[in-house]
Amino acid sequence: MNRPPGALSADQMLAQARSRLQRLTPAQAHDAVDAGALLVDIRPGWQRVEGEVPGALLVERNHLEWRFDPECSARLPQATGYDLQVIVMCLEGYTSSLAADSLRTLGLHRATDVIGGFRAWIAQGLPVHQPRYPADAQCLTSPTRSVERTGEQEK
Repeated sequence: MNRPPGALSADQMLAQARSRLQRLTPAQAHDAVDAGALLVDIRPGWQRVEGEVPGALLVERNHLEWRFDPECSARLPQATGYDLQVIVMCLEGYTSSLAADSLRTLGLHRATDVIGGFRAWIAQGLPVHQPRYPADAQCLTSPTRSVERTGEQEK
């Protein structure tokens, strides 16, 4: 099968995305959060049964850009501007690279991700707790449901 002209493989897309990021180890991400960065867990609920990072915002991947575009009416209160340091985490660090690059395309020039994702976070012994919500809960995701974590109504 021949790839159409200009089309990239998934591996090529990932390599390009990562070339634009200054990715962080889990320990570096932990330190950055302590210094004020925002950690965003984009794993779907069924992957969060392994645990959650205390203080991380749960925003499933399919809503990420709308929640962090500072000029979007569906943005989160934390999406205060383009200089916000957003650190994206997924299960193993693949999807998060693509997602962080997408945030950079929106203008969040400090967006990055965690090398190795949640699994690397656990392997380094960093803080994790059991999920506070069932795997099917809508946390900071659905534009038609209230935000369970903050009690605010989404737009």
